Amino acid sequence: MALENGGRREFLKIGGTALAASAVGWTAKSYAAVLGANDRVRTGIIGCGDRMLGGDIPAFAQHQKEMNFEVVAVSDIWKIARERGAAVIDKKCGSKVDMVRNNDELYARKDIDAVIIATADFQHARHGIEAVNAGRDAYVEKPTAHFMDDARDFRAAVHKSGKIVQVGTQRRSTPSYMAAADYIKSGKFGDIVMVEMSWNVNQPGRWRRPDVVPLLKEEDTDWKRYCMGRIKDNFDARKYLEFRLFWPYSSGIPDQWLVHQIDTVHWFTGLPHPRSVVANGGIYHWKDGRTNWDTMTAVFDYGPLDDLTKGFQVQYTSRFTNSAGGVKELYYSNAGMIDMDKQTVTPTGGLTKKMADEMHMEPNLLAPLTLGSDKMATDADTKGDPQTAANMRNWMECVRSRKTPNASIEAGYSHSIALCMNVAAIQTGQKVTFNEKTQQVMVGDKVYA
Repeated sequence: MALENGGRREFLKIGGTALAASAVGWTAKSYAAVLGANDRVRTGIIGCGDRMLGGDIPAFAQHQKEMNFEVVAVSDIWKIARERGAAVIDKKCGSKVDMVRNNDELYARKDIDAVIIATADFQHARHGIEAVNAGRDAYVEKPTAHFMDDARDFRAAVHKSGKIVQVGTQRRSTPSYMAAADYIKSGKFGDIVMVEMSWNVNQPGRWRRPDVVPLLKEEDTDWKRYCMGRIKDNFDARKYLEFRLFWPYSSGIPDQWLVHQIDTVHWFTGLPHPRSVVANGGIYHWKDGRTNWDTMTAVFDYGPLDDLTKGFQVQYTSRFTNSAGGVKELYYSNAGMIDMDKQTVTPTGGLTKKMADEMHMEPNLLAPLTLGSDKMATDADTKGDPQTAANMRNWMECVRSRKTPNASIEAGYSHSIALCMNVAAIQTGQKVTFNEKTQQVMVGDKVYA
């Protein structure tokens, strides 16, 4: 079952007091001054791991000059990581940056207008809350939250603060996905009747850091700060550096891969979350001490609660043990399919004339259409893929315009619901639902989280 809320109360009490103190003198008028077209947006980096240095920083560097953004400081509680981060930023962005030991030190500075956050999965929401409560706009990597209380708190903090928050689900800034969303919403595709998604790799080293783990000693970091009042556990270098393999630091496959793909379902349909989720799987091959599954199949049921005839299923499969099939997102209607890997609309599987004639019906076949040629990057190190660069640029534009970004906090909240339902299904083996009124995940008639 999910962790108790004592850690949440401790975080909100301590974090809110500290951040309120650090924001003294930071008025709405002084903050607004940085948003002019000719004013530089001074940016802080939170978390100097592989995603930040291999994805977010290269994306930032592509647009920093034109958008007049600059990295001025990096925050990481591990000295080796922040030194590495400063060196990468110097090389890619041309910035000599200050290094600070933690986020309290970062937010105490008056030269930080916005932050980019790429920390451990379970930390994203809480680091996002810190940022907006300190009066800073934020680009926050996904997943938004895999605990519902963190998801609710983050969304509330963003709305209360009015800050600009972009979630790192970069499909929302990718032209072919934008074209698919417009096509489906136009009605030309017809009702979605099924979605099949997969994310398959054969990478024993994915999320492993065997060369780095021996370098991390407890005295070189701040384990209590790392756990953020959310987790009660003894220091473990693997859970710090290989966090995606261990619950509750991450859920692994759902946190990392599911959220990207299930987010498109919410976007394309306008549905905020599944009606129910079931899941099965296990650690079938990589017996390396991990606690998160290396193989998973989950089924998400979608549709209006009062109209079962308009529902559809999302069948999601993922494995670490064989890469056949790769990464797929296939949307089906009665008239054909959308293949987001190929970025095409085709009449494949649609109602042919022969089959329609048998029932005295009209055939129903889609006209072929190409959506684009921007293939999603799915490697472990995306090296500043164009989709992340587009998402980063959209955030920069919205920091200036104060418009809602493509991957807003509402998008992050929706994928968090699906994620939390998936986690509950994994951990209980039961069918999981969602209480719309209370915004809680339910297993039977009991609140899960």
